[in-house]
Amino acid sequence: MMDEFRRVRRRKVPETIQVVDTMTDNVVGHLGNLSETGMLLIASAPLVDDGLYQFRFNLYQAPDRALPIEVGAHLLWQDDASAPGQTWTGFRFITMLESQMLQLRQWLDAPGAVYE
Repeated sequence: MMDEFRRVRRRKVPETIQVVDTMTDNVVGHLGNLSETGMLLIASAPLVDDGLYQFRFNLYQAPDRALPIEVGAHLLWQDDASAPGQTWTGFRFITMLESQMLQLRQWLDAPGAVYE
């Protein structure tokens, strides 16, 4: 048995939150889980190994309250998903505005969150 060690907790994202590549303004996939330091993206577009990306997505505290987040991210790994045309991709955040980091932390700590 292999024990996995993660430094930070990762919140599951039960709803579909689309992720947009800000350089092309195209949706590249949706969030699988999210932490302060990175994300699991279920990609529906091809991505470059070890690439650097600028992404945008909205987190929701309530149905009518979107928290826009924009991050610079480094693609650490990718693996084919069971669904055709999808890839599991792991990203590490490299840049984010401090104000958006505070919003992300509030979303991560919100009541009812489920963690992986």
